[in-house]
Amino acid sequence: MLRRTYQRHVAIFQQEASDPNLTTVQFVTLHAIRDHGPSAQSELVRATAVDQGTIRGILDRLKGRGLITLSADPSDRRKVIASLTDAGNRTLDEMVPCALNITELTLANLNAAERVALMFLLRKMLGPDAEG
Repeated sequence: MLRRTYQRHVAIFQQEASDPNLTTVQFVTLHAIRDHGPSAQSELVRATAVDQGTIRGILDRLKGRGLITLSADPSDRRKVIASLTDAGNRTLDEMVPCALNITELTLANLNAAERVALMFLLRKMLGPDAEG
């Protein structure tokens, strides 16, 4: 049921997103960079719950679209730092209202008490170290 609910949410996201080429995980990654500032891959792995191998591909695609820049960390040249570009900030500015609508559509069948209960349970399922 969790997978089916997630699939429904992704379908709503794809239908309602202001940028039809932006995936849910790319949106989450852009949002994490905005929230945390320029970020190393390892920081983004923690913030997004996306594995190390997958986050690299996501960053490469976002860079290819001009939404982020990738640069070496001055204190550790092995680390790659992702930063938002102006285009990345504009994309997020356009997407945030869409994301609010996507959440509303995803939760549309729940009343207010059910929504509170669901958010509580989802946070509990993620565990004490989860963000958000």
